[in-house]
Amino acid sequence: MTDQTSTLYAKLLGETAIIEWKALERFWAKGDLIWVEPSLDLIEVAAAMAENRSEMVAKWRNDGTVGPVTAEQASDLQSRDPEIWAVVVSPFIVIQTKARG
Repeated sequence: MTDQTSTLYAKLLGETAIIEWKALERFWAKGDLIWVEPSLDLIEVAAAMAENRSEMVAKWRNDGTVGPVTAEQASDLQSRDPEIWAVVVSPFIVIQTKARG
């Protein structure tokens, strides 16, 4: 990680917050939500998006671990109401669920 990347990582980490699905629904309807599988580091993905590291983002998309929130995922999130972590990488909101412990 370069100093610039680690600075961005720290900035994004500080801007990450827990949010309810109810507050995200309108962004999902506009297509502005990006899902990150829990196996990945949410902030690492957000930093890659912010830095336009398209090869890395494309790899995650191809792997199916990062992508737009589907209707099925939205329905699941609405019914389960899990803890959702979110960070803004304009124009998107990048989200991930975390297990409640």
